[in-house]
Amino acid sequence: QVQLAESGGELVQAGGSLRLSCATSKRTFSITYMGWFRQAPGKGREFVATMSWSDAVTTYADSVKGRFTISRDIAKNTVFLQMNNLTTEDTAVYYCAAARGYGSRTRATTYDSWGQGTRVTVGS
Repeated sequence: QVQLAESGGELVQAGGSLRLSCATSKRTFSITYMGWFRQAPGKGREFVATMSWSDAVTTYADSVKGRFTISRDIAKNTVFLQMNNLTTEDTAVYYCAAARGYGSRTRATTYDSWGQGTRVTVGS
């Protein structure tokens, strides 16, 4: 498995921005996708964004499209999630995930390594 560590979650007011980071502890040559998922209180884990590691193709959930951006720093083995124009609906624990195989890149079951999560709270 790939070791992942998220950071950057905090309390922010609606309309504000945050940038989450996900650092990997190993070389990323075996990774196929890097993704972000989130889990709001009382709800299941949902897909947010993903990036294909080979060609940086990105995919977003409709709920965040145009507001969130996934990016990477290959030299630092780090993936970012820039979140703008946050709403209370974005309040959740955000998880970074890595996949080393192929499948539906928006499904959590495709990913075999997960971070511990970072909490984002958006106040009204």
